[in-house]
Amino acid sequence: MPDAYILGIESSCDETGAAVVRSGQGVLSNIVASQIATHQPYGGVVPELASREHLRAIVPVVRQALADAGQTYQSVDAIAVTQGPGLAGALLVGISYAKALAFALEKPLIAVNHLEGHIHAVLLEQQRQSENGGLYFPVLDFPVLALVVSGGHTHLYLAQVQENLWTYRNIGHTRDDAAGEAFDKVGKLLGLGYPGGPIIDRLAPLGDPEAVKFQIAQIKHRDRRDHKLGDRTLGDHAQHRAEEDGPQFDFSYSGIKTAVLRYVETEKLKPAIEARRQALAGIETPTLEDIRGLSDRQLLNLVASFQRSMVDDLVVKTLTAARAYDVRTLFVSGGVAANRELRATFEREAGLEGLPVFFPSRALSTDNAAMIAAAAFPKFLRREFVAMDFCADAGMALR
Repeated sequence: MPDAYILGIESSCDETGAAVVRSGQGVLSNIVASQIATHQPYGGVVPELASREHLRAIVPVVRQALADAGQTYQSVDAIAVTQGPGLAGALLVGISYAKALAFALEKPLIAVNHLEGHIHAVLLEQQRQSENGGLYFPVLDFPVLALVVSGGHTHLYLAQVQENLWTYRNIGHTRDDAAGEAFDKVGKLLGLGYPGGPIIDRLAPLGDPEAVKFQIAQIKHRDRRDHKLGDRTLGDHAQHRAEEDGPQFDFSYSGIKTAVLRYVETEKLKPAIEARRQALAGIETPTLEDIRGLSDRQLLNLVASFQRSMVDDLVVKTLTAARAYDVRTLFVSGGVAANRELRATFEREAGLEGLPVFFPSRALSTDNAAMIAAAAFPKFLRREFVAMDFCADAGMALR
């Protein structure tokens, strides 16, 4: 069949993205407008501000994506947009614009789950490497176990595909903070700036990861909501179904965030943290060297120990799940997949078990529209289009 050019639009959180992807494989353009400067003074994403910034950026970002791809509004074959999960107001900006384009241009409209986009980012990256003379991407041995780990999500999915139909089964999720959220909150707590995750990633190699011992919660039971309905225990059939579904591998990162706070209080680090915060506030665009110059050995050791505990937990639980479900291929995607120590540890530990592990590039790890356009291509082939009355789904599940 002839090539299909899909315009993807992503606005689930604080990145306004537009991209054109050819037949789910060739990235012709991938434009992202970041909102880091907008949210930096608050140490986290402010939903109202995020929506306003999307409104300002959506039109120029889409125009730039089309221009860079050598395409026009009329030449693309379909429009794909993130339906959820994400911030409701932010999602609505992208969806409203995508609907307007599809209606005006009489183009098919495809709704994409943001989490599925992260999984397809891995496929997109490996295809790009193969085309550029990199490692050949082998025929996938299913089921694939995909760890999607970002600021808002920490999920494990078993993925299968049959005749362009991808299906997903969730076998693990975070009970509280996502991994990326924990990184950013600890970065904010330590006065390192926003977003904290990339800063911690770059500071951690300068410290001793064994200096501070952190324990991360090990969840050995299902969420009680899986077993009870109100005060009544579920019936035998429902209980049997839960057991049939196999083991869950859930995550919990609120505890380690609290442990870092307790360490800060015990070691009386607050004056140094406040001094660092004030010093960085006086620098228009702080560099790593600026932050490093304001960080003593104790802080570097704390950061390194925190990151090591987080990485070890993510890797151990993921590989345990892979063994439990006899998985032969591993994907790691999402913003936290850009973390250097996480990548290196996964490659080392998965390699010892003979398990191939694949990542997107760092540019495709964070939120972007190329992954949305790529995930839309199988839906395009199945003509799985949506009507103009579809809505944003802030809590959208992936199945």
